[in-house]
Amino acid sequence: MGGLTEIALGKLAVDKGSSDAVKQFGQKLIDDHTKANDEFKQLATAGGMKIPDELDSKHQSRVDKLAKLSGAEFDKAFIKDQQKYHQQNMRDFQDEAKYGSVLQVKDLASKSLPTLQQHLELAKELGKK
Repeated sequence: MGGLTEIALGKLAVDKGSSDAVKQFGQKLIDDHTKANDEFKQLATAGGMKIPDELDSKHQSRVDKLAKLSGAEFDKAFIKDQQKYHQQNMRDFQDEAKYGSVLQVKDLASKSLPTLQQHLELAKELGKK
């Protein structure tokens, strides 16, 4: 669900961002989370689990909230959202990598951490501008 949300938010950033840096970050989110989602889908399918292919109401409301904004107001809210989301995501993935009970999921969480860290650092950098 988180990956789908990040792809949707990345598309918003590409379309609504007022700065090239926000647009580029949005495209990076699309690219990286699409790749990660594909890996999670393969793992889930192999384990007989189904991965959602559309946002639930909670995650859709996060996207809708930002979709109402534009220009510099969008950029500021988007960057703040990304900082908060990636900080929480880092904690969740670190916990899974350390304490998870399924080896393949632990490995994928561990493998995802550098990309999530990069996203967090980019969001922090954008927040300084």
